[in-house]
Amino acid sequence: MTKQTHIVTGTHRVATAGGVAVSFPAVRPRTLIAVVVASAVLLGVTLWGVIVPADVHLEVLLVAVPALTAAADNTRTTVSMTALACLGVVAVDADDGLPSSPILPIDVLGLLVVGVLVLVFRRMRDVDHRTLCAVRSVSETAQKALLPPLPCRMAGLEIATAYRSAAAHAHIGGDVYAAERVEHTVRMLIGDVRGNGLAAVDDAAAVIGAFREAAHRDVQLEHVALSLDAGVRRRVDQVSETDSNAAERFITALVLEIPDDLHVVRVISCGHPDSMRSHGADVDFLEVPQPAPPLGLGGDRAAYQVNTFRFEPEDTLLLHTDGLLETRDGAGAFYPALDRFALLAEDEPHYLIERLMSDLTVHAGGEVQDDVAMVAVRRRPATATESAGEGGHPASPVTGPEGRTLRCGAAKRAMRH
Repeated sequence: MTKQTHIVTGTHRVATAGGVAVSFPAVRPRTLIAVVVASAVLLGVTLWGVIVPADVHLEVLLVAVPALTAAADNTRTTVSMTALACLGVVAVDADDGLPSSPILPIDVLGLLVVGVLVLVFRRMRDVDHRTLCAVRSVSETAQKALLPPLPCRMAGLEIATAYRSAAAHAHIGGDVYAAERVEHTVRMLIGDVRGNGLAAVDDAAAVIGAFREAAHRDVQLEHVALSLDAGVRRRVDQVSETDSNAAERFITALVLEIPDDLHVVRVISCGHPDSMRSHGADVDFLEVPQPAPPLGLGGDRAAYQVNTFRFEPEDTLLLHTDGLLETRDGAGAFYPALDRFALLAEDEPHYLIERLMSDLTVHAGGEVQDDVAMVAVRRRPATATESAGEGGHPASPVTGPEGRTLRCGAAKRAMRH
């Protein structure tokens, strides 16, 4: 008995029979549908044209056959169906007694013209599609360079992130996050640039670059915040010559550090929404009593006060931008972020983030009008095999429905399957 095996690889299907492999292209659904519909029209019009009286000329409807193949992916489909349609025209006209009349070549010529036009327009569409794919690839590479994925693990922390831009087809906008491993500490940033979507990307890139440098250079956390403020003000000065509204640019931010050897998190708030913390069955906001001004508005050193909160093993922090809190439903009600976080806080960080983002989208009726960024951080219980200096494990970003970018979760789900 001969054993046959079918394997799909990319755009080709491989069939093996008796140890011999035969490769043929896999048919896409839209091509199959186009062929089926065009064939049905061809058979229906041809048979009906033969049945009806000779004074009823239905062969002109066969021009729909090559037109319907426009959805197909290859030229052979259009050429083959056009040739079959020409045979159908000949059969119908011959049955009507018109084989020697000028109507037959006119009908055939009409089919050929439609077929050629379909081929020309498909060629144009394919060129545009390849150009779009190339531009999208460059765009995604640039976006990943500006907002690279955070590690799933960094020292004793599990990290998951989610991002949704207000701009269609964009993976970044005016919200930013970053994390850097410094000595025996993890330093993190989450911020919200004034404005949203692609218009805020340049300021977002500037603050991320400033944080990456300051996190390693400055010893004290308040010095990091001062450096970020100075960097944003330099950026404002640079663009003030071309942008009359440059003075209105600012960035709200939380600057945090989580030491390896202390169960605490240190936070400086620069006008940014407070983060959430879960501890056992309790959830709360880490309220900063005196936040500093947003970055770019020139706060002095005294304004950047470090606030220390407990952050025990198995606790989870949820860092977020104001898009999470200010999203409304159709009735104008704000999203109950703290209540939802309380329900989901026991989930693993990547599930927590993914479910929160899905729930937020449902609450907004499918369209979130502002940029939304979330970072979930869970402190893992210490184990004997862990060291305080372990590095991070990068995760590949995953684009979910409607422009969402989810990180870390997809890799873990793939490993399970």
